[in-house]
Amino acid sequence: MALPQHSKYVIIGAGIHGLSTAYHLAAELKASGKGDGSDIIVLDKNGIASGASGIACGVVRNNYYQPAMRELMAHSVDVWESDPEAYSYHSVGYMQISCESMHEDVASIYEQQEAIGYESDFIEGADDCDQYMKSLYSDWQAQNITSVLHEKRGGYANNTKSIYGLAGKAEAEGVRIITGIEVTGFKRANGSSSAITAVKTDKGDIGCDYVVIGTGPWVRDFWNMLELPKTVSVKGQDGQMYHDIGMWTFWQLEEGVLKVDPELFKTNDGAMPPVMHVDTDAELRSAVDGSVVEEAGKIWGLYYKPDFHFGGVQGGAMPYPVTTPVDELQLDPYGPASPEWISSPEFAHMWVSALAHCHKRFEGTMAQFDKEPSGGVGCFTPDSFPVFDEYFENCYIIADSNHGYKMLGVGKLVAEHIMGHTSELLKPFRFSRYAEGELHPTSNSPFPWS
Repeated sequence: MALPQHSKYVIIGAGIHGLSTAYHLAAELKASGKGDGSDIIVLDKNGIASGASGIACGVVRNNYYQPAMRELMAHSVDVWESDPEAYSYHSVGYMQISCESMHEDVASIYEQQEAIGYESDFIEGADDCDQYMKSLYSDWQAQNITSVLHEKRGGYANNTKSIYGLAGKAEAEGVRIITGIEVTGFKRANGSSSAITAVKTDKGDIGCDYVVIGTGPWVRDFWNMLELPKTVSVKGQDGQMYHDIGMWTFWQLEEGVLKVDPELFKTNDGAMPPVMHVDTDAELRSAVDGSVVEEAGKIWGLYYKPDFHFGGVQGGAMPYPVTTPVDELQLDPYGPASPEWISSPEFAHMWVSALAHCHKRFEGTMAQFDKEPSGGVGCFTPDSFPVFDEYFENCYIIADSNHGYKMLGVGKLVAEHIMGHTSELLKPFRFSRYAEGELHPTSNSPFPWS
């Protein structure tokens, strides 16, 4: 496809956010009579679903301690449910299964889900939790569980299938998706305006009226191209200002696949199970040699689901910080020097042992762990929650802080914002919240994105 000299709207990134914004913006333009999808191009240096969206675990959940995140996810679940076939979406539900240190947090999530009409069941107490879990899985054997939050909506989507489905919906509206084009910078207006006038690429410049950046973990590179601040000042809950906080940190995401028949992991009645997330402080022993993997009293967690797209049971565990300095970290997940995208032996040992801790059916399955690339690197903001905001009059940045794939609905909200109708759901994620001290509350979860 020839590179146009000008496009009203240039969207960078052919993943969940870029394509969702493109599709919904095309629909908004058409409905308003102000244009159509032919006014939009999507650029990607590799291809559709070639980045984080293409290897995402695909979990869709509302299990957030933060009210703003929970409301935003309720909106996104609505969007997932609007076309489950195109989005390859499986509405099987989601379970947060927790130890006592998280009991109060999870109870608060349940109460606030009730308040917004998001259906879930909440079970409390060790005996009742064990009985409830065994009513679903006769071989359930996890220890130290005192609360279970069972969301009846949510579930998961097949990653690449959903992104290609989204691309198909965008192209049906006339959107042009141009791959193999690397964005190298931006041209800005002179004088009183700070607006972007063109997107620079390795194939030439593209004049534009508006730019959307939805590039997942690569957002840092575009932030730097725009010369936005590398550090921020954050007003803490104590009212004190904390200066020179790095804008970006990177975490290694640990995920993998156990190559067993997905049919192995079903509920007692033969149904597809909900997505499972377990956080416990019970002692975790190796499923290989019985050695202690996690000591009693230290909280650890995992998530998992059967997935025919992955050809087994797929999931992950707690991430860990990347020690490479932020400005030196090179993100090229498909390059030859990318060992961080291969599941580590330590993760495999922990995760399969954790599966066996939860279900007897996974005992003796260590040899079936798949050693193909999985996981990846996530780019996180100072508080580990997204920044959704507009810069330079005509540039919207979607910095998802590794919450990305599940947030299909963000693109719809960004499209509405571009058309002049900013949703209240986006406002808690503006960049100014750091200086204003309007931060999201944090939970006791071992996962930084919760």
